[in-house]
Amino acid sequence: MTIPMIPFEEGEATLDWIGLTDALAAGHDLPRAEIGDTFLYRGDDTLLSRAAWIDGLGMAVKTATVFPANPSKGVPMINGGLNLYGDADGTLAAIVDFHLVTKWKTAGDSLLAARRLARPDSRNITIVGAGNQGRALHAAYRSAFPDAVFTVWNRTRANAEAMAAELPDLRVADDLETAVSGADIVTSATMSTAPLIKGDWLRPGQHIDLIGAYRPDMREVDDEALLKSRVFVDSFETTIGHIGEINIPLESGVIDRSHLVADYYDLTAFTRKSADEITLFKNGGGAHLDLMTSRYILDRWNARA
Repeated sequence: MTIPMIPFEEGEATLDWIGLTDALAAGHDLPRAEIGDTFLYRGDDTLLSRAAWIDGLGMAVKTATVFPANPSKGVPMINGGLNLYGDADGTLAAIVDFHLVTKWKTAGDSLLAARRLARPDSRNITIVGAGNQGRALHAAYRSAFPDAVFTVWNRTRANAEAMAAELPDLRVADDLETAVSGADIVTSATMSTAPLIKGDWLRPGQHIDLIGAYRPDMREVDDEALLKSRVFVDSFETTIGHIGEINIPLESGVIDRSHLVADYYDLTAFTRKSADEITLFKNGGGAHLDLMTSRYILDRWNARA
C-alpha cells in the first residue's frame, strides 16, 4: 500500500475551517488522549517533540524546531515533520506537511473556542502579530465572522503593512491600546516574553484569544487581564506547568486553579454567561490536536474527487 505524503498546497485545497473545528470537537468526544511532550532549549531556540495516542483515532508524532533568529537569515523560524499512525495496527498511515498541520491546528484550535465563547455579533477583530500565524488567524476568523472588520497591529509596522497589502480587507493599527479596546475579538500571536495586552484596556463583552506564549517565560497579557476574564484553555495537561501565560500567575498566587474554567474535554462549559463578560482563551496546542488535525487532513485527502 502506498503511504500518502500530503504536501501543503494540495492538502490545503481540500480543507475548510468550520469542518476542522467540528472535527476537533468530535475528537474530544473520544477517550482522553495520552500525550508525551519533550521540550529542549538552547538559549532562545526550542526543540519540541510531541506525541499523542487517542483510542479510536490513532497516533501522531510531531517534531518542531523554533529558531527565532532564522528569519534574519532567510530561513523559516519554525520547521519540523509529522507522522500519522493507524490506531488498529500502528502502521504509518500518512506523512503530512508539518507547516500544513501547524497552520490549521493552531488557528483551528483558537477558532473552536471563539465559535463558542465570542459574541456571535462580533464585528471588529484585532490581530496582534503580523507573522504567518497572524495570516492564518485572519483566514480562520473570517470563515466564522464573515462580516467582521479586521485590524492588525505589529511591533514593526512595516510587517503589518506587508500583511495588509496581501489582505485588502485588513487595516493597520498605529496604537495597540486603541486597537485592543476597540475590538470585539482580540487574537494575539507574538513571541513576547513581557505582557503586551493590558487588562485596563479590556472592555465588557470581549473575547481574548492568546496563541503566542508557548514557553515558561512567555506572556502576552498581564495579571489584570486574567483577573477580569473567565479563563479557558484547550488542555490543562499542556498549559499548566508548561506555559508562562498560565503558570506564572498560578505560581505567584495571582490566580488559583479554580480560575481556569474548563478545557476542551469539557466543551459544554465553553459558553458565555452574559453579553458583558470578558472571555479569555489560552491556546496551548498539543500533540493530541496535531493528531486530530492530521486525521482530518487525511480524511479530506482521501475524500477528494
